[in-house]
Order: sequence, then C-alpha cells, then structure tokens
Amino acid sequence: MTERVVVAGVGMIPFSKPGRSESYDVMGAEAARRALADAGVGYAAVQQSYVGYVYGDSTSGQRALYHLGRSQAPILNVNNNCSTGSSALWLARQAVASGTADVVLALGFEQMTPGALSAVYADRPDVLGAFAEVRDEVAGVPDPGVPMAATYFGAAGAEYVRKHGIDPEVFAHITVKSRRHAAANPYAVFRAPLTLDEVLGSPHVYGPLTRFQCCPPTCGAAAAVVVSDGYAKAHGLRSDVVVAGQALTTDPPSTFEGDLANLVGYDMAVAASRQVYEQSGIGPEDVRVAELHDCFTTNEFLTYEALGLTPEGTAEKFVLDGDNTYGGRVVTNPSGGLISKGHPLGATGLAQCAELVWQLRGRAEGRQVDGVDVALQHNLGLGGACVVTMYQKVDA
Repeated sequence: MTERVVVAGVGMIPFSKPGRSESYDVMGAEAARRALADAGVGYAAVQQSYVGYVYGDSTSGQRALYHLGRSQAPILNVNNNCSTGSSALWLARQAVASGTADVVLALGFEQMTPGALSAVYADRPDVLGAFAEVRDEVAGVPDPGVPMAATYFGAAGAEYVRKHGIDPEVFAHITVKSRRHAAANPYAVFRAPLTLDEVLGSPHVYGPLTRFQCCPPTCGAAAAVVVSDGYAKAHGLRSDVVVAGQALTTDPPSTFEGDLANLVGYDMAVAASRQVYEQSGIGPEDVRVAELHDCFTTNEFLTYEALGLTPEGTAEKFVLDGDNTYGGRVVTNPSGGLISKGHPLGATGLAQCAELVWQLRGRAEGRQVDGVDVALQHNLGLGGACVVTMYQKVDA
C-alpha cells in the first residue's frame, strides 16, 4: 500500500443527549453532507462508503446515505464496539491506500437511549464473557446494578493506584481539564466548567470513578472523506492533511493474563501505537495534540503511558504538572473528549478525526493548539479493537 491518503473533508453535527436528537439516518446524512461539502466533492463521486454504528439494524448505513442519493456504490456497515468510527476510517484508508478506490466516505453515527451500556441479547454468549471472568477473578464480582463498562475501567484504575501508590483523586483532574476544553467546542454536550470538588462529590460509580468521570450516552454523527493524493491534485481538492500512519489491533494473549490495564486495552494500544510510530517516522515526543479514548478518566490516564506520551509510572505527574493541557507538553482531548463532548459510539472515532483535521488546518478556533503539524488519535473498543492514527500536515 503506497498511495498517499488525504483527508480531504470532515464534518460532524453537534452531539446531544438521548431523546434530543434527530433520528440516526438524518444525523448521519447531515454529517456526510458536511464532510462532502468540506472536501468539495459530490456524493456521486464517492466510490465506496464505510458506515459505523453499534446499536442499529443491519443496513442502517444505506438508510442514512440514501438521503444523499442511490448511486449503487458499495456501502459497508461496520460494528467494532466503541472503536467503530475509527474502524470505518481504517477500512476507508485501506481502500484508498491500496489503489482500489480514489474517493471513499467514512461515516459514523449513533442514536442512543438513556442509561449505561448493557448487553442487548440474553439468549446467546456474552461477547465480554472472557473479560468478565478475568475481572471477577482479579477484582471481585461487582455488585448488581453497577454500570458494566465502569467495572472494567474502574478496576483498572484501582489496580494502577495500588501498583504505583498514587492518590486516586488525580483521575478527577482529567474531568476538570476536559470540561475546560469543551467550553470552547460548540459540538460538545457538556460545556459548563466543573471544579475538582464537584467531580469528586458526584455520585460514586465504581472503584475511583464518580459519575462526572464517566462519559455520557450520546447521540450524534461525524464523517470523513478520504481520497488519493493524485485524485486531490487532479481535481483541485485540498491535500494538506494526510494519514501518516494507522494501525488496528485486537487483543493479544496478555489481555486475559490478569493485568486489568491490559484487560481494558493497554497492550492493544501499545502495539498499535508502535506500528504507527514506525510507519510515520513520527514519535510520541513529536506529538503536541492528541484525541484519546477517555470513556472514563482512568482510561485517558492509562493511555498517556500506553502511547508513550509519558513514561510508565509517571502519568500522575503528567496530569498534576499540566502536561496534558494548553501550556503543557501535549494538549489531550482539546475537543473535550468523550467525557465532555459525548460518546455516540459509532461516531466517536470520526469526531476525533474531525477535531484533529481542524487542528492541523488551524481552524479549531478557541481550541486551537499553536504550531501543530502532527496529531495523534486513539480509539478503543472492548471486545476488542484499538485504532491509533497519526495525521500530518504537509505541503499541498
């Protein structure tokens, strides 16, 4: 795969709480329109589409994109849990890089219901059954009624606290930072600031996690148009943001060997990021802006180390020194992240993409990180899959 892949256009809609959004197909169609308009191409030019969502019927992608036309170009529906949006982007990037297509649309959306995530089907094996066995053996069986995802990421955070002897209050600083960033993001659900005391004083969920340290169920949509460099130049499209490296990994054996950080994707992130650094020739020391999968504060915290943004065992200092925000070493989640911007599962990876493309174009307005020419993205799905992507600003 040698064709250079350009992110020619991105688009998203403001995220919203469940019950306050349009239907999934209307949201998806609008995000796609915005990305196509940003790229300067019509839907008729799209040769393939990859459409991601977690909760929906099997051809929801067609339902959304048929609002734009019925071109007969292939539409593939994608579900890879919370990494679905980036998985759709990974497939789109592969199609262009291989020379199979010149113009590909990646779209993600989610129409969610209130409340924590839970299994939909009770008459078949739980996809997280093997994960639950490890969690229960190491951390104990959680009380009934505790949100399922929080038990995994809360247990991983508690394990880190025990291993490194840190104050668990450090995790709450991430929410304070997240809200501060989201205040400048018109697409974010939660833009009001929170104090450390307010975060810590919100209802306890599991382990070190309180409610304000958990991402909310969210509705929304986002999209990206990726094209070959040759197509961009031949058609006068902007070609200044490219995918410099990208990797998708699934669970290694270490996921199930009793380390709770690995159970929630630490080793997947390590492997994916190493591939991306090698592909791009860009190291973590070069990164000044990143969108990370902060479904819970503990996961953003763990990801700092998994991606090599700070050495193992130093994430507490990284947070307390302000190295994860403006004026520090790496501005993480300038969008507000999943905790404040929201987490519509299928859209999240593509919303991260949009934010980083805007950052590299210098169009992120009040969130803009000065002087960035590379940007790093991390999107995780339990079950499991992890996508890490490096974007780079180049001469058009």
